Amino acid sequence: MDKHKQTFTRIIRLGALLAVVVWSGAGTGLAADQRGVRLVRDDANRRVDVLVDGQPFTSYIYPTTLKKPVLYPLRSAKGTIVTRGFPLEPRAGERVDHPHQVGLWFNYGDVNGIDFWNNSDAIKPEDRPKMGTIVHRAVTAVREGADKGELETDMDWLLSDGKVVLREHTLFVFRGEAGWRSVDRITHLEALTDRVVFTDNKEGVIGLRVARALEIPSNKPEVFTDASGRATTVKTMDNTGVNGVYLTSEGKQGEAVWGTRGRWCLLKGRVGEEPVTIAILDHPSNPGFPTYWHARGYGLFAANPLGQKAFSDGKESLNFALAPNQGVTFRHRVLILSEIAAWDRAEAAYKEFVAAYR
Repeated sequence: MDKHKQTFTRIIRLGALLAVVVWSGAGTGLAADQRGVRLVRDDANRRVDVLVDGQPFTSYIYPTTLKKPVLYPLRSAKGTIVTRGFPLEPRAGERVDHPHQVGLWFNYGDVNGIDFWNNSDAIKPEDRPKMGTIVHRAVTAVREGADKGELETDMDWLLSDGKVVLREHTLFVFRGEAGWRSVDRITHLEALTDRVVFTDNKEGVIGLRVARALEIPSNKPEVFTDASGRATTVKTMDNTGVNGVYLTSEGKQGEAVWGTRGRWCLLKGRVGEEPVTIAILDHPSNPGFPTYWHARGYGLFAANPLGQKAFSDGKESLNFALAPNQGVTFRHRVLILSEIAAWDRAEAAYKEFVAAYR
C-alpha cells in the first residue's frame, strides 16, 4: 500500500472511531455539561437541586414552612417519585397523616426533653414550647463530578426559646447510574455549652416517608401515639396498587420488621410499572449499631439506633449523651434500585457502603 493510501486508510479509521464516539454521545442525549452529578444552588428559593446525567434526582430544601431541612422528593433512576407528596404536594389517593414526615430527614424525638421529630405547623399552640426546630444556616460546599456530587451544610438545632442546643454539619454525597441512585448522609452533631441527652425514644433518627404504592396493604384503621401522648389516626384506605414489603439483614419481613435490629433494611414493591427497592444502610461506627427499625406499614421507613428502651420493652437502654463541646457522627446510605432486590443484593450494597467509610 502506497503512502497516500495508508494516510487515507488512517483517516477512514479515525473517522469511523469519531463516528462511534459521536453516536454514543448522541445515544445518551446528553450534552457534555449534563453528564455526571450536578448541583444547582438557588438561595432565593431556599433549595439545592441535584441532577444525575441531566435528570432530577432530589432537592435539598429548607422552606420556612418546614421545621427542618429535608431531601424532597426522591426519584428512581427512571424518574419515578418514591416519596409521599403530602404536605408539600398532595397527590390523589395518598395518606394525609403525620405532616412532619416529609421526604428524607434526620432528627430525634427527645433531645433534653424537647421533641424535634413531631414538629410541624399542625402542632397546637400549647404544645409548641415542647418542640424543637432545625434551621438551615449555610451551604458550605458544593462539588460536582462525573461519579458523584457533594453538598455540605450547616444547621442549628433550636429549642422553642431560640437557644441552640446542637450544631450540625452534614455532608450529602449523591451518586447514580442506570438502574440506581444513592444518597450518603454523613451527619455530625456537636453539643455547645450544655450536656445533651438523647433520651431513649422511638421517634428517630433518619426517616423517609414513602409513596402510597410502597406501603404495606392494610385492612384496618390504626391509631399511633407519640411519646407525648398525641394520637394520629391512620385510616383504612383502598389498597389498589399498594404492595410494599420490608426485609431486614436478619431476615425479618413485613410488619414484623418494626422494633427489630438489623444492619440494613429494604422496602420493595412496584410503583406504577416500575419495580423499586429502597434500602437504608446503617454503619458499624454509628452509636447503637445495629440500629432498630422504626418501619411502619403506613409508609414511615426510619432507622433509630437511639430508642433502645422504647423498642425492647425496657430490656435495653442507651440514653446516648454528649458532653459540652463533644461531637458524634452518624453515617447512613439510602439506596434506590430500579429492581425488586433480594437479600444478597442488599448485603452486597451494605458491604460496599461500609468499605467506603472505614
